[in-house]
Amino acid sequence: MRLAVASGKGGTGKTLIAANLASTLARRQATCLVDCDVEAPNAHLFLHPTLTQHEEISKRVPIIDESRCTECGACVTACEFKALAFMAGNALVFEELCHGCGRCGLVCPAGAITEVDHPLGVIERGLAGNLAFAHGRLHIGEAMASPIIRELKRTAPEAETTVLDAPPGTACPVISALHGVDAALLVTEPTPFGLHDLRAAVRVARTLELPAAVVINRDGVGDDEVERYCADEGLPILLRIPFDRRIAETGAEARLLIDALPEWKEPFERLADDVEELAK
Repeated sequence: MRLAVASGKGGTGKTLIAANLASTLARRQATCLVDCDVEAPNAHLFLHPTLTQHEEISKRVPIIDESRCTECGACVTACEFKALAFMAGNALVFEELCHGCGRCGLVCPAGAITEVDHPLGVIERGLAGNLAFAHGRLHIGEAMASPIIRELKRTAPEAETTVLDAPPGTACPVISALHGVDAALLVTEPTPFGLHDLRAAVRVARTLELPAAVVINRDGVGDDEVERYCADEGLPILLRIPFDRRIAETGAEARLLIDALPEWKEPFERLADDVEELAK
């Protein structure tokens, strides 16, 4: 099973859910938690893994040999992301915009384009007790999170169950995290903002043809519009976590609910049962 825990916005408690769920599943079977929020990874704060593997991740970016370049413009035309330009007779490469596809080199008739590695970030892997763990870190100033997420998923430790803590929102990094999973668990809060972003997350899940279910965090703080939306859309609500000071303190201190508040072990056991059924 490959399960993505996602949300349409940040701050919903997505990582809290992912860490507790993965830790619960790890007591049953070989499980790996993959933190795909490479711009701001924080699952390690809950799990305190021992990281034993460190891998640099790069993309290939073009270098133009101006002595061979004829300024035909084929590379500029071929680049969908506007990472190449000519100005005042000079060839310009905008590395931050380059997606590393290599198309510019393929279309250059003069053979003036070669490629070099451009560092993007790192991937780290290890163990948190009996839970396998992996996360990525995008270098400061870099804009391309998706290449690291794809490599992170490809090289994650093999396990019977993989829980992916997706980035927040609905942009390209989220698509990269959700692509190829078996189901999506969407974390929201019962407020107008939560409902708005849940709708966006549901559209993404349905576009990718993923079975989806919902966890409502801070239950009781807002209204019942999220519950009504889920009922109308046929989205099962698998867990409700109340707006409670003890839970808030536990999350703020980056402690697992199932350890700090033992009464939450059974609800997460039920959640584990439900997501396994959802992903079938």
